[in-house]
Amino acid sequence: MVEYDLIVIGGGSGGLTAASGAASMGAKVALIDDQPGLGGDCLHFGCVPSKAFITAAKEVHAVYKGAAEFGLTVSGDVLFERAIERVKEAIDEIQEIDSDERFESLGVDIYRGKGAFKDEHTITIDGENPIKGKRIVISTGSRPNVPPINGVENVSFITNETIFNLDYLPKSVVFIGGGPVGLELAQSLSRFGSDVTVIETSQSVFKKEDHEIIPIVTKALEKELTFVFEADVTGISEKNGHKVVTYKVNGEEKTIESEAIMMSTGRKPNTDKLNLEAAGVNENKGYITVNESLQTNKSHIYAIGDVNGAFPFTHGAGMEGKLIVQNAVFGLKRKVNYDNVPWVTYTEPEVFHLGLTEQEAKEKHGEEIRVFKVGTDDVDRFIAERKKDGLVKVITDKKGHILGAHAVGEDSGSWMQEIVFAKEHGHKIGDISTVIHPYPTKGAILNQAADMYWREKLFDGWLPKVSEKYIKWVR
Repeated sequence: MVEYDLIVIGGGSGGLTAASGAASMGAKVALIDDQPGLGGDCLHFGCVPSKAFITAAKEVHAVYKGAAEFGLTVSGDVLFERAIERVKEAIDEIQEIDSDERFESLGVDIYRGKGAFKDEHTITIDGENPIKGKRIVISTGSRPNVPPINGVENVSFITNETIFNLDYLPKSVVFIGGGPVGLELAQSLSRFGSDVTVIETSQSVFKKEDHEIIPIVTKALEKELTFVFEADVTGISEKNGHKVVTYKVNGEEKTIESEAIMMSTGRKPNTDKLNLEAAGVNENKGYITVNESLQTNKSHIYAIGDVNGAFPFTHGAGMEGKLIVQNAVFGLKRKVNYDNVPWVTYTEPEVFHLGLTEQEAKEKHGEEIRVFKVGTDDVDRFIAERKKDGLVKVITDKKGHILGAHAVGEDSGSWMQEIVFAKEHGHKIGDISTVIHPYPTKGAILNQAADMYWREKLFDGWLPKVSEKYIKWVR
Protein backbone atom coordinates (compact mmCIF):
# COMPACT_ATOMS: atom_id res chain seq x y z
CA MET A 1 0.00 0.00 0.00
CA VAL A 2 1.35 3.42 -0.99
CA GLU A 3 1.70 5.84 1.93
CA TYR A 4 1.51 9.63 1.70
CA ASP A 5 2.19 12.58 3.96
CA LEU A 6 -1.05 14.15 2.72
CA ILE A 7 -4.05 12.83 0.82
CA VAL A 8 -6.43 15.41 -0.66
CA ILE A 9 -9.90 14.24 -1.70
CA GLY A 10 -11.36 16.66 -4.26
CA GLY A 11 -9.72 18.72 -7.00
CA GLY A 12 -11.48 22.04 -6.58
CA SER A 13 -9.97 25.38 -5.57
CA GLY A 14 -9.22 24.42 -1.97
CA GLY A 15 -7.96 20.94 -2.81
CA LEU A 16 -5.66 22.12 -5.59
CA THR A 17 -4.23 24.86 -3.37
CA ALA A 18 -3.56 22.41 -0.55
CA ALA A 19 -2.09 19.73 -2.81
CA SER A 20 0.22 21.99 -4.78
CA GLY A 21 1.31 23.93 -1.70
CA ALA A 22 2.09 20.79 0.28
CA ALA A 23 3.99 19.22 -2.62
CA SER A 24 6.07 22.37 -3.12
CA MET A 25 7.11 22.11 0.52
CA GLY A 26 8.44 18.60 -0.01
CA ALA A 27 5.48 16.55 1.20
CA LYS A 28 4.46 13.37 -0.61
CA VAL A 29 0.94 14.17 -1.82
CA ALA A 30 -1.92 12.26 -3.41
CA LEU A 31 -4.89 14.02 -5.01
CA ILE A 32 -8.12 12.08 -5.64
CA ASP A 33 -10.74 13.50 -8.01
CA ASP A 34 -13.69 11.93 -9.81
CA GLN A 35 -14.18 14.59 -12.51
CA PRO A 36 -12.76 14.41 -16.06
CA GLY A 37 -10.64 17.48 -15.35
CA LEU A 38 -9.34 19.26 -12.28
CA GLY A 39 -10.80 22.58 -11.19
CA GLY A 40 -13.93 21.54 -9.33
CA ASP A 41 -17.34 23.17 -9.45
CA CYS A 42 -15.93 26.67 -9.89
CA LEU A 43 -14.26 25.88 -13.19
CA HIS A 44 -16.80 23.50 -14.69
CA PHE A 45 -20.18 24.72 -13.38
CA GLY A 46 -19.74 27.83 -11.24
CA CYS A 47 -17.57 30.93 -11.24
CA VAL A 48 -15.87 30.61 -14.62
CA PRO A 49 -18.78 29.54 -16.86
CA SER A 50 -21.28 31.79 -15.11
CA LYS A 51 -19.09 34.87 -15.56
CA ALA A 52 -18.57 34.07 -19.25
CA PHE A 53 -22.36 33.67 -19.53
CA ILE A 54 -23.07 36.89 -17.62
CA THR A 55 -20.62 38.88 -19.75
CA ALA A 56 -22.18 37.62 -22.99
CA ALA A 57 -25.64 38.55 -21.71
CA LYS A 58 -24.41 41.97 -20.62
CA GLU A 59 -23.06 42.63 -24.11
CA VAL A 60 -26.39 41.69 -25.68
CA HIS A 61 -28.24 43.89 -23.19
CA ALA A 62 -25.94 46.84 -23.95
CA VAL A 63 -26.68 46.54 -27.66
CA TYR A 64 -30.46 46.72 -27.16
CA LYS A 65 -30.26 49.41 -24.49
CA GLY A 66 -27.89 51.59 -26.49
CA ALA A 67 -29.93 51.21 -29.66
CA ALA A 68 -33.13 52.23 -27.90
CA GLU A 69 -31.51 55.31 -26.34
CA PHE A 70 -29.89 56.56 -29.53
CA GLY A 71 -32.67 55.85 -31.99
CA LEU A 72 -31.15 52.79 -33.66
CA THR A 73 -32.95 49.60 -34.67
CA VAL A 74 -31.65 46.13 -33.83
CA SER A 75 -32.86 43.13 -35.79
CA GLY A 76 -32.19 39.40 -35.75
CA ASP A 77 -32.24 36.72 -33.08
CA VAL A 78 -29.62 36.24 -30.41
CA LEU A 79 -27.22 33.40 -31.24
CA PHE A 80 -27.59 31.74 -27.86
CA GLU A 81 -25.37 28.87 -28.95
CA ARG A 82 -22.52 31.37 -29.33
CA ALA A 83 -22.87 32.30 -25.67
CA ILE A 84 -22.57 28.63 -24.74
CA GLU A 85 -19.52 28.32 -26.99
CA ARG A 86 -17.87 31.23 -25.18
CA VAL A 87 -18.53 29.50 -21.87
CA LYS A 88 -16.83 26.33 -23.06
CA GLU A 89 -13.91 28.26 -24.54
CA ALA A 90 -13.27 29.92 -21.16
CA ILE A 91 -13.41 26.56 -19.37
CA ASP A 92 -11.02 24.95 -21.85
CA GLU A 93 -8.44 27.74 -21.54
CA ILE A 94 -8.39 27.66 -17.75
CA GLN A 95 -8.44 23.85 -17.75
CA GLU A 96 -5.01 23.96 -19.37
CA ILE A 97 -3.70 25.75 -16.27
CA ASP A 98 -5.35 23.18 -13.98
CA SER A 99 -4.12 20.22 -16.03
CA ASP A 100 -3.10 16.88 -14.56
CA GLU A 101 0.34 17.31 -16.11
CA ARG A 102 0.96 20.57 -14.29
CA PHE A 103 0.16 19.13 -10.88
CA GLU A 104 2.07 15.94 -11.59
CA SER A 105 5.08 18.10 -12.47
CA LEU A 106 4.77 19.64 -9.02
CA GLY A 107 5.07 16.16 -7.50
CA VAL A 108 1.38 15.39 -6.89
CA ASP A 109 0.16 11.83 -7.58
CA ILE A 110 -3.33 12.01 -9.15
CA TYR A 111 -5.91 9.26 -8.72
CA ARG A 112 -9.10 9.26 -10.80
CA GLY A 113 -12.29 8.05 -9.07
CA LYS A 114 -14.36 8.55 -5.94
CA GLY A 115 -12.39 8.58 -2.73
CA ALA A 116 -13.91 7.03 0.40
CA PHE A 117 -12.63 6.15 3.86
CA LYS A 118 -11.79 2.56 4.70
CA ASP A 119 -10.53 3.66 8.08
CA GLU A 120 -9.29 6.94 9.48
CA HIS A 121 -5.99 6.75 7.63
CA THR A 122 -6.90 4.69 4.56
CA ILE A 123 -8.71 5.89 1.44
CA THR A 124 -10.00 3.70 -1.38
CA ILE A 125 -10.59 4.86 -4.95
CA ASP A 126 -13.87 3.53 -6.36
CA GLY A 127 -13.81 0.92 -3.59
CA GLU A 128 -10.38 -0.42 -4.57
CA ASN A 129 -6.73 0.58 -4.69
CA PRO A 130 -6.34 1.68 -1.04
CA ILE A 131 -3.75 4.32 -0.17
CA LYS A 132 -2.69 5.52 3.27
CA GLY A 133 -2.29 9.07 4.49
CA LYS A 134 -0.64 10.54 7.59
CA ARG A 135 -3.01 13.46 7.18
CA ILE A 136 -6.10 13.81 5.01
CA VAL A 137 -7.93 16.81 3.57
CA ILE A 138 -11.57 16.56 2.48
CA SER A 139 -12.37 19.07 -0.26
CA THR A 140 -15.19 17.45 -2.22
CA GLY A 141 -17.33 20.55 -2.73
CA SER A 142 -21.10 20.64 -3.14
CA ARG A 143 -23.86 20.11 -5.69
CA PRO A 144 -27.31 21.59 -6.38
CA ASN A 145 -29.90 20.84 -3.74
CA VAL A 146 -33.12 19.55 -5.27
CA PRO A 147 -36.00 19.81 -2.76
CA PRO A 148 -38.59 17.01 -2.53
CA ILE A 149 -41.27 18.91 -4.47
CA ASN A 150 -44.24 16.84 -5.54
CA GLY A 151 -43.65 15.61 -9.11
CA VAL A 152 -39.96 16.56 -9.25
CA GLU A 153 -38.94 13.03 -10.20
CA ASN A 154 -41.11 13.14 -13.34
CA VAL A 155 -40.12 16.54 -14.75
CA SER A 156 -36.84 17.63 -16.32
CA PHE A 157 -35.30 20.81 -14.93
CA ILE A 158 -32.14 22.90 -15.15
CA THR A 159 -29.53 23.44 -12.43
CA ASN A 160 -26.38 25.55 -12.40
CA GLU A 161 -24.55 22.38 -13.50
CA THR A 162 -26.71 21.74 -16.57
CA ILE A 163 -27.66 25.23 -17.78
CA PHE A 164 -24.47 25.50 -19.84
CA ASN A 165 -25.43 22.37 -21.75
CA LEU A 166 -28.53 24.05 -23.22
CA ASP A 167 -28.57 24.06 -27.01
CA TYR A 168 -31.44 26.54 -27.25
CA LEU A 169 -32.78 29.59 -25.43
CA PRO A 170 -35.99 28.80 -23.51
CA LYS A 171 -38.71 31.33 -24.26
CA SER A 172 -39.75 31.29 -20.60
CA VAL A 173 -38.11 30.04 -17.41
CA VAL A 174 -39.37 29.75 -13.84
CA PHE A 175 -36.65 29.88 -11.20
CA ILE A 176 -37.59 28.01 -8.04
CA GLY A 177 -35.59 29.90 -5.42
CA GLY A 178 -33.93 33.29 -5.55
CA GLY A 179 -30.40 32.69 -4.30
CA PRO A 180 -27.46 34.80 -5.53
CA VAL A 181 -26.23 32.30 -8.14
CA GLY A 182 -29.76 31.83 -9.42
CA LEU A 183 -30.30 35.58 -9.75
CA GLU A 184 -27.09 35.99 -11.75
CA LEU A 185 -28.28 33.35 -14.21
CA ALA A 186 -31.89 34.58 -14.19
CA GLN A 187 -30.85 38.09 -15.21
CA SER A 188 -28.59 36.69 -17.92
CA LEU A 189 -31.34 34.53 -19.42
CA SER A 190 -33.68 37.52 -19.37
CA ARG A 191 -31.11 39.59 -21.26
CA PHE A 192 -30.79 36.89 -23.91
CA GLY A 193 -34.56 37.07 -24.38
CA SER A 194 -36.23 34.64 -21.96
CA ASP A 195 -39.28 35.64 -19.93
CA VAL A 196 -38.05 34.90 -16.39
CA THR A 197 -40.05 34.52 -13.18
CA VAL A 198 -38.40 33.96 -9.80
CA ILE A 199 -40.45 32.27 -7.05
CA GLU A 200 -38.99 32.91 -3.61
CA THR A 201 -40.21 31.69 -0.20
CA SER A 202 -38.94 34.74 1.69
CA GLN A 203 -40.05 38.37 1.66
CA SER A 204 -36.98 39.45 -0.30
CA VAL A 205 -33.83 38.35 -2.07
CA PHE A 206 -30.25 39.10 -0.97
CA LYS A 207 -31.20 38.32 2.62
CA LYS A 208 -27.58 38.29 3.86
CA GLU A 209 -26.92 41.82 2.65
CA ASP A 210 -27.23 45.11 4.51
CA HIS A 211 -30.82 46.34 4.74
CA GLU A 212 -30.08 49.47 2.67
CA ILE A 213 -28.47 47.48 -0.15
CA ILE A 214 -31.39 45.08 -0.69
CA PRO A 215 -34.04 47.51 -2.04
CA ILE A 216 -31.61 49.13 -4.49
CA VAL A 217 -30.54 45.90 -6.19
CA THR A 218 -34.07 44.46 -6.03
CA LYS A 219 -35.50 47.52 -7.78
CA ALA A 220 -32.90 47.19 -10.51
CA LEU A 221 -33.62 43.49 -11.04
CA GLU A 222 -37.38 44.03 -11.09
CA LYS A 223 -36.90 45.89 -14.38
CA GLU A 224 -35.82 42.61 -15.96
CA LEU A 225 -37.31 39.84 -13.81
CA THR A 226 -40.72 39.03 -12.35
CA PHE A 227 -40.60 38.16 -8.64
CA VAL A 228 -43.15 36.22 -6.62
CA PHE A 229 -42.31 36.57 -2.92
CA GLU A 230 -43.53 34.59 0.10
CA ALA A 231 -44.56 31.72 -2.14
CA ASP A 232 -44.28 27.99 -1.43
CA VAL A 233 -43.90 25.71 -4.45
CA THR A 234 -46.13 22.68 -3.92
CA GLY A 235 -45.69 20.78 -7.16
CA ILE A 236 -44.32 20.68 -10.70
CA SER A 237 -45.68 18.81 -13.70
CA GLU A 238 -45.85 18.86 -17.50
CA LYS A 239 -48.81 19.85 -19.62
CA ASN A 240 -48.92 20.06 -23.42
CA GLY A 241 -45.14 20.14 -23.61
CA HIS A 242 -44.82 22.92 -21.01
CA LYS A 243 -43.69 22.83 -17.41
CA VAL A 244 -46.32 23.78 -14.81
CA VAL A 245 -45.31 25.09 -11.39
CA THR A 246 -47.94 25.13 -8.66
CA TYR A 247 -47.38 27.41 -5.68
CA LYS A 248 -49.25 29.02 -2.79
CA VAL A 249 -49.26 32.71 -1.85
CA ASN A 250 -51.21 33.74 1.25
CA GLY A 251 -53.00 30.40 1.17
CA GLU A 252 -54.16 30.84 -2.42
CA GLU A 253 -53.00 28.23 -4.91
CA LYS A 254 -51.69 29.48 -8.25
CA THR A 255 -49.96 28.02 -11.30
CA ILE A 256 -47.52 29.30 -13.87
CA GLU A 257 -46.47 27.66 -17.13
CA SER A 258 -43.03 27.91 -18.70
CA GLU A 259 -40.79 26.23 -21.18
CA ALA A 260 -38.15 25.43 -18.55
CA ILE A 261 -37.69 25.20 -14.80
CA MET A 262 -34.48 26.17 -13.02
CA MET A 263 -33.77 24.81 -9.53
CA SER A 264 -32.08 27.55 -7.51
CA THR A 265 -32.71 26.17 -4.04
CA GLY A 266 -29.24 26.14 -2.57
CA ARG A 267 -26.57 23.48 -2.47
CA LYS A 268 -25.72 20.36 -0.49
CA PRO A 269 -22.26 19.05 0.47
CA ASN A 270 -20.71 16.12 -1.39
CA THR A 271 -20.08 13.98 1.67
CA ASP A 272 -22.61 11.16 1.32
CA LYS A 273 -20.20 8.88 -0.61
CA LEU A 274 -17.16 9.44 1.61
CA ASN A 275 -18.06 6.75 4.18
CA LEU A 276 -17.26 9.16 6.99
CA GLU A 277 -18.48 6.62 9.54
CA ALA A 278 -15.50 4.40 8.82
CA ALA A 279 -13.19 7.22 9.88
CA GLY A 280 -15.36 8.34 12.79
CA VAL A 281 -15.65 11.88 11.38
CA ASN A 282 -18.56 13.95 12.71
CA GLU A 283 -20.97 15.77 10.41
CA ASN A 284 -24.13 17.81 10.77
CA LYS A 285 -26.72 17.57 7.98
CA GLY A 286 -23.95 16.51 5.64
CA TYR A 287 -21.57 19.34 6.53
CA ILE A 288 -18.35 18.21 8.18
CA THR A 289 -17.80 19.78 11.59
CA VAL A 290 -14.42 21.51 11.96
CA ASN A 291 -12.69 23.69 14.53
CA GLU A 292 -11.00 27.04 13.88
CA SER A 293 -7.94 25.22 12.56
CA LEU A 294 -10.16 23.35 10.05
CA GLN A 295 -9.64 20.05 11.86
CA THR A 296 -12.45 17.54 12.26
CA ASN A 297 -12.91 15.60 15.49
CA LYS A 298 -10.11 13.41 14.12
CA SER A 299 -7.19 15.85 14.41
CA HIS A 300 -5.33 14.50 11.36
CA ILE A 301 -8.38 14.90 9.09
CA TYR A 302 -9.28 18.37 7.78
CA ALA A 303 -12.25 19.69 5.78
CA ILE A 304 -12.18 22.78 3.57
CA GLY A 305 -14.47 24.53 1.11
CA ASP A 306 -18.18 23.88 0.73
CA VAL A 307 -18.10 20.64 2.74
CA ASN A 308 -17.56 22.46 6.05
CA GLY A 309 -20.33 24.98 5.36
CA ALA A 310 -18.43 27.95 6.79
CA PHE A 311 -17.77 30.18 3.79
CA PRO A 312 -19.06 28.69 0.52
CA PHE A 313 -17.03 30.72 -1.95
CA THR A 314 -14.14 29.71 -4.21
CA HIS A 315 -11.79 32.33 -2.80
CA GLY A 316 -12.69 31.16 0.71
CA ALA A 317 -11.73 27.59 -0.19
CA GLY A 318 -8.47 28.85 -1.66
CA MET A 319 -7.70 30.73 1.55
CA GLU A 320 -8.49 27.61 3.59
CA GLY A 321 -6.26 25.56 1.29
CA LYS A 322 -3.31 27.83 2.07
CA LEU A 323 -3.99 27.49 5.79
CA ILE A 324 -4.10 23.71 5.44
CA VAL A 325 -0.53 23.66 4.10
CA GLN A 326 0.64 25.27 7.32
CA ASN A 327 -1.50 23.18 9.64
CA ALA A 328 -1.53 19.75 8.00
CA VAL A 329 2.03 19.74 6.66
CA PHE A 330 3.86 21.59 9.43
CA GLY A 331 1.55 20.73 12.34
CA LEU A 332 0.73 24.36 13.16
CA LYS A 333 -2.55 25.48 14.74
CA ARG A 334 -3.28 28.55 12.62
CA LYS A 335 -6.92 29.63 12.88
CA VAL A 336 -9.13 30.56 9.97
CA ASN A 337 -10.71 34.02 10.03
CA TYR A 338 -13.37 35.15 7.55
CA ASP A 339 -13.76 38.68 8.97
CA ASN A 340 -11.75 40.27 6.16
CA VAL A 341 -12.93 38.05 3.30
CA PRO A 342 -15.44 39.74 0.96
CA TRP A 343 -17.94 38.28 -1.46
CA VAL A 344 -19.59 39.65 -4.58
CA THR A 345 -22.87 38.81 -6.30
CA TYR A 346 -22.38 39.40 -10.01
CA THR A 347 -25.77 40.71 -10.97
CA GLU A 348 -26.00 44.12 -12.60
CA PRO A 349 -25.62 46.14 -10.47
CA GLU A 350 -23.06 44.09 -8.56
CA VAL A 351 -23.38 43.66 -4.81
CA PHE A 352 -20.24 43.80 -2.66
CA HIS A 353 -20.14 42.54 0.94
CA LEU A 354 -17.35 42.77 3.52
CA GLY A 355 -17.64 42.14 7.24
CA LEU A 356 -20.63 43.12 9.36
CA THR A 357 -23.88 44.68 8.20
CA GLU A 358 -25.18 47.66 10.16
CA GLN A 359 -27.59 45.46 12.13
CA GLU A 360 -24.87 42.91 12.93
CA ALA A 361 -22.50 45.70 14.00
CA LYS A 362 -25.11 47.12 16.38
CA GLU A 363 -25.73 43.71 17.90
CA LYS A 364 -22.01 43.14 18.42
CA HIS A 365 -20.73 46.64 19.23
CA GLY A 366 -23.76 48.52 20.48
CA GLU A 367 -25.14 51.86 19.33
CA GLU A 368 -21.78 53.66 19.23
CA ILE A 369 -20.97 52.48 15.73
CA ARG A 370 -20.64 55.05 12.96
CA VAL A 371 -22.08 54.74 9.47
CA PHE A 372 -20.82 56.60 6.40
CA LYS A 373 -22.90 56.48 3.21
CA VAL A 374 -22.27 57.90 -0.24
CA GLY A 375 -24.64 57.49 -3.16
CA THR A 376 -23.26 57.04 -6.65
CA ASP A 377 -25.32 60.08 -7.63
CA ASP A 378 -22.75 62.14 -5.67
CA VAL A 379 -19.73 60.83 -7.59
CA ASP A 380 -18.75 62.44 -10.88
CA ARG A 381 -17.76 59.27 -12.76
CA PHE A 382 -21.06 57.55 -11.97
CA ILE A 383 -22.96 60.69 -12.93
CA ALA A 384 -21.09 60.89 -16.24
CA GLU A 385 -21.90 57.26 -17.02
CA ARG A 386 -25.51 57.68 -15.86
CA LYS A 387 -25.07 54.97 -13.21
CA LYS A 388 -26.57 56.94 -10.35
CA ASP A 389 -28.64 54.29 -8.56
CA GLY A 390 -25.95 52.88 -6.30
CA LEU A 391 -24.66 53.17 -2.75
CA VAL A 392 -21.53 52.68 -0.67
CA LYS A 393 -21.93 52.13 3.05
CA VAL A 394 -19.05 51.81 5.52
CA ILE A 395 -19.60 50.84 9.15
CA THR A 396 -16.91 51.58 11.75
CA ASP A 397 -16.49 51.58 15.49
CA LYS A 398 -16.35 54.94 17.28
CA LYS A 399 -12.59 55.22 16.58
CA GLY A 400 -12.98 54.65 12.85
CA HIS A 401 -11.87 51.01 12.60
CA ILE A 402 -13.71 49.31 9.74
CA LEU A 403 -16.31 46.76 10.82
CA GLY A 404 -18.06 46.31 7.49
CA ALA A 405 -18.33 47.75 4.00
CA HIS A 406 -21.12 47.25 1.47
CA ALA A 407 -21.84 48.51 -2.00
CA VAL A 408 -24.28 48.16 -4.84
CA GLY A 409 -23.26 49.54 -8.20
CA GLU A 410 -21.75 48.65 -11.54
CA ASP A 411 -18.46 46.73 -11.06
CA SER A 412 -18.53 47.32 -7.30
CA GLY A 413 -16.56 44.11 -6.82
CA SER A 414 -13.61 45.85 -8.46
CA TRP A 415 -13.63 49.37 -7.06
CA MET A 416 -14.28 48.25 -3.47
CA GLN A 417 -11.08 46.18 -3.19
CA GLU A 418 -9.20 49.09 -1.62
CA ILE A 419 -11.28 48.84 1.53
CA VAL A 420 -10.58 45.10 1.79
CA PHE A 421 -6.88 45.94 2.05
CA ALA A 422 -7.61 48.66 4.58
CA LYS A 423 -9.64 46.39 6.82
CA GLU A 424 -7.21 43.49 6.51
CA HIS A 425 -4.29 45.65 7.65
CA GLY A 426 -6.10 47.49 10.43
CA HIS A 427 -6.41 50.89 8.76
CA LYS A 428 -9.13 53.28 9.84
CA ILE A 429 -11.62 54.60 7.31
CA GLY A 430 -9.96 58.01 7.55
CA ASP A 431 -6.72 56.65 6.09
CA ILE A 432 -8.39 56.21 2.70
CA SER A 433 -8.95 59.96 2.58
CA THR A 434 -5.24 60.51 1.89
CA VAL A 435 -5.14 58.08 -1.05
CA ILE A 436 -5.07 59.97 -4.35
CA HIS A 437 -7.44 58.56 -6.96
CA PRO A 438 -7.18 59.66 -10.61
CA TYR A 439 -10.09 61.87 -11.59
CA PRO A 440 -12.68 60.76 -12.42
CA THR A 441 -12.76 57.17 -11.18
CA LYS A 442 -15.41 55.11 -9.44
CA GLY A 443 -13.07 54.31 -6.57
CA ALA A 444 -13.23 57.96 -5.53
CA ILE A 445 -16.49 57.08 -3.81
CA LEU A 446 -14.42 55.58 -0.98
CA ASN A 447 -12.50 58.86 -0.76
CA GLN A 448 -15.77 60.64 -0.17
CA ALA A 449 -16.83 58.18 2.53
CA ALA A 450 -13.48 58.73 4.25
CA ASP A 451 -13.85 62.50 3.92
CA MET A 452 -17.18 62.22 5.72
CA TYR A 453 -15.35 60.60 8.62
CA TRP A 454 -12.94 63.53 8.87
CA ARG A 455 -15.66 66.14 8.53
CA GLU A 456 -17.52 64.54 11.39
CA LYS A 457 -14.39 64.17 13.50
CA LEU A 458 -12.95 67.61 12.86
CA PHE A 459 -15.97 69.85 12.55
CA ASP A 460 -18.53 68.32 14.89
CA GLY A 461 -16.33 68.19 17.97
CA TRP A 462 -14.18 70.48 20.08
CA LEU A 463 -11.64 71.28 17.37
CA PRO A 464 -13.64 74.03 15.56
CA LYS A 465 -14.04 75.97 18.80
CA VAL A 466 -10.32 75.76 19.57
CA SER A 467 -9.29 76.65 16.03
CA GLU A 468 -11.65 79.62 15.99
CA LYS A 469 -10.00 81.02 19.12
CA TYR A 470 -6.54 80.32 17.69
CA ILE A 471 -7.32 82.13 14.42
CA LYS A 472 -8.56 85.17 16.32
CA TRP A 473 -5.45 85.11 18.51
CA VAL A 474 -2.93 84.94 15.65
CA ARG A 475 -4.69 87.77 13.86
